[in-house]
Amino acid sequence: MQNSKKIAVVGSGLVGSLLAIYLRRAGHEVHVYDRSPDIRKIQFSGRSINLAMSNRGWKALDAVNIGDVIREIAIPMDKRAIHLVDKLNFQNYGQEGESIYSISRGVLNRKMIDLAEAEGAEFFFEQKIWDVSLDDATLHSGETERGAWEDKKYDIVFGADGAFSRIRHRMQRQSMFDYSQEFLPIGYKELNIPANHDGTHKLDKNSFHIWPRGEYMLIALPNLDGSFTCTLFMPFKGENSFESLKDKASVEAFFEKNLPDTIDVIPKLTEDFFNNPTSTLVTMKCFPWTYKDKVALIGDSSHAIVPFYGQGMNAGFEDITVLHEMIEKYDDDWVTIFSEYEKSRKPNADAIAELSYRNFLEMSSKTADENFLLQKKIEKWFSDKHPEKWIPLYSRVTFSDRPYAEALAIGDYQNEIMEQVLKMDNIDKIWDSIAVENKILELLK
Repeated sequence: MQNSKKIAVVGSGLVGSLLAIYLRRAGHEVHVYDRSPDIRKIQFSGRSINLAMSNRGWKALDAVNIGDVIREIAIPMDKRAIHLVDKLNFQNYGQEGESIYSISRGVLNRKMIDLAEAEGAEFFFEQKIWDVSLDDATLHSGETERGAWEDKKYDIVFGADGAFSRIRHRMQRQSMFDYSQEFLPIGYKELNIPANHDGTHKLDKNSFHIWPRGEYMLIALPNLDGSFTCTLFMPFKGENSFESLKDKASVEAFFEKNLPDTIDVIPKLTEDFFNNPTSTLVTMKCFPWTYKDKVALIGDSSHAIVPFYGQGMNAGFEDITVLHEMIEKYDDDWVTIFSEYEKSRKPNADAIAELSYRNFLEMSSKTADENFLLQKKIEKWFSDKHPEKWIPLYSRVTFSDRPYAEALAIGDYQNEIMEQVLKMDNIDKIWDSIAVENKILELLK
């Protein structure tokens, strides 16, 4: 255990609450602040994209022995169910027994706060943190940004307060602080598939359901109560866009034409569509993530990404894994802990941001493309025969804890090889032949 410090974590979300558990286990006094009400006492807001927990997330949870508790509220998904207009295709994610896990963000967040409180972390809700003094780790809170503030002095402050972090906002005003944000011209809206009357799921509960339609797509992830949380991703403006769906009639006509197999399973389609907000998607990058031994950013406050690889939470939890490794290595030297933490994580955060953006193109368009599906089939076949020579990109990202930057680089190399393979004569007929196997082995040399 380290020498005990008084530490503030700003943000009671998934990363903030897990970080509080780690810091308590290391022997620190931990206060967690959040400007919102206690999520355990309110209804969730209708802006959740269900979470897909994978290896990196489980590693961080298992390291503090709470993984099994969280598995009780998770549903394994071992494949994509791809709903084309005229047929349904299935695409396995990894090797036999490998799954990603669907978890309701609200259910998980409530559980994580309970677990952190059980460790002795103190939570302070409806506390608006407007600023932080970087040199002495003092938080400034108050009812309004321009009103009277109360000072809260700490030894260390962690900003886990998301893509629009107030802690990062202060750090941005330093010299030599790099910052960028990029909004996609695509938004998202939550819809809901309720359970059957007997509590069972209307669709296969062990699949990640996706309706790929090019510029837009619908996804659905299962919940424990038999329902599915659906998310419609589409442009804000244009022909098929949120702007074009102005009234009940236009929404119903759009779904009947483009997503016909959803009509019967989303009974409150127009009600959900107009009651739930249309939310934005942003990629945010910055550096540095730390200030001396006093302040550090973690999770979305340092690297917000779009959700199309299902890695936002997993990447944030992996931040904590790496931070913990540095604490184990450098003991009470917080300057070095912070320096090595940001040095290790920054290239990988940039890599998963790029991969997440690319995966929108894959999910919305390529999953409906026969050549893409053939490529994935060849990759899986070759990987099964030569696991030491080929791990598909999705598996590198999702079912391993190797660096994201490594996955990006190797994935690009493998894709170049597959481009050559797909040019072979009659590839659709000879895809599992010795000729294809030898071609890939030759290109790998």
